[in-house]
Amino acid sequence: MINPADFYEILKNHEINCFAGVPDSLLKDFCAYITDFAPNHTICANEGNAAALACGHYLASKHPALVYMQNSGLGNIVNPLLSLADKDVYNIPLLLLIGWRGEPGIKDEPQHITQGKLTLPLLEVMGIEYQILNDNFKEQIEYAAKYMQDTLKPFALIVKKGTFDNYKLKHKIINNFELTREDAIKILLDKMGDDSFIISTTGYTSRELYEARQEHSHDFLTVGSMGHASSIALGIALNKPDKKIFCFDGDGALLMHMGAVPVIASKNLKNFKHIVFNNNAHDSVGAQPTASKFVNFKGFYKQVFSVSTSEELKKTLPGFIDLKETALLEIKVKCGTRSDLGRPKELPKDNKKTFMGALND
Repeated sequence: MINPADFYEILKNHEINCFAGVPDSLLKDFCAYITDFAPNHTICANEGNAAALACGHYLASKHPALVYMQNSGLGNIVNPLLSLADKDVYNIPLLLLIGWRGEPGIKDEPQHITQGKLTLPLLEVMGIEYQILNDNFKEQIEYAAKYMQDTLKPFALIVKKGTFDNYKLKHKIINNFELTREDAIKILLDKMGDDSFIISTTGYTSRELYEARQEHSHDFLTVGSMGHASSIALGIALNKPDKKIFCFDGDGALLMHMGAVPVIASKNLKNFKHIVFNNNAHDSVGAQPTASKFVNFKGFYKQVFSVSTSEELKKTLPGFIDLKETALLEIKVKCGTRSDLGRPKELPKDNKKTFMGALND
């Protein structure tokens, strides 16, 4: 296994001292280390933003930056890689550090399987040279640095599960909010009624929603496609004006594709409500901080509510639910979840079938 501190020092020795990306469970130990120690580190809204930041860093410093991500983030980064950094456009080098979820032969969640199979072929078709990170990381970084210097092209290091030694984040997100996300979900379910449909974002939110009630026909658990739950909910709400549609979102997911919000607001649907659980962190991948504390949610929709206690939530919910226009409810919650939190037992395809059956009943 690779010590995150050793990996970081070797990168610095090769003048790779700018770090940007979106946290990933396979990279959480390295991400935690650079959060604590790297002066030039930016946790971005999405991977495309990180690639663009890295290009700007190179233009200003003449040195490549490291962009980290889960392999699902390749979907967000393809455009800046091919239309900005590519050798036939601006020819800008950047070092990609990619967590390999869904690696063939390794058991993983359904949403990672296809992406895992296509991770290496996708890099190959984009013309990005890569190596799978291993204990010879010093030589690998040296090779990558020379390659980028000689060609001015991006280079990728692929990270398998268990590659990095454990490192615990020292500068943790600390808030004194009363509510856990799971407790907030239970209060919401009690007030929303059985006829409401919920589209929940990826990560802990969908897992906690799944365990919060026995019957799941009204819940669409967005296990992948981080940041797109609100747009899925919009597509449903537009087609089912007689149904109550709620989106359960997270602050990190909302920031990832925040451009969806003004589009949703422009529709001002009577049956669409947006609920954001805000703990200022990417909770399910190591509790790395988000930039949500710098966001004023009051500008998102005409009607925005913010609560941080169970009493405030219970008091606010009836009026929020009964509004005849699109509105947002921010629920400030503490980080973390219980250690025995389970996962959905049904396959995503089965969840889809059951959900569609209830939605079209």
